Amino acid sequence: MMKDTTKLLEELKQCSDFKKFYNENSQYVQNTSLADYLNNIIEKKKLKKAEIIKKAEISEVYAYQIFSGTRKRPERNKLLCLAFGMELNLDETQELLKISGYSQLYVKKPFDCIVIYAICNQLTVVDTNNLLYDYDLETIG
Repeated sequence: MMKDTTKLLEELKQCSDFKKFYNENSQYVQNTSLADYLNNIIEKKKLKKAEIIKKAEISEVYAYQIFSGTRKRPERNKLLCLAFGMELNLDETQELLKISGYSQLYVKKPFDCIVIYAICNQLTVVDTNNLLYDYDLETIG
């Protein structure tokens, strides 16, 4: 049975012995690597890395470094490009950002708002960049 994040946080805030807390709850602490997460999605959706990279509009070398795990902390925008290339939905994209240690997309930030719109409407990287450019915002790639 899984503990939800709120319950886990409350227990952590009230614990006096971290080792005991961690030993009792280590199975709930996320330890999926970025490369594992991406490769699981690729396998589950039966995607081809070459097609993802082409759609993502990023360097092959950079992308393969992410997929292999040799690039531990890729740029947030490059991960967003991969999300577009993999045609991830919003929840999958948010999880990708969370696993990578980046802030999730936040609708009240103009850049993030456009990216959320683009993901939900299955826009391409190029179309998303054009929309960002129209609002004088940084492009994703």
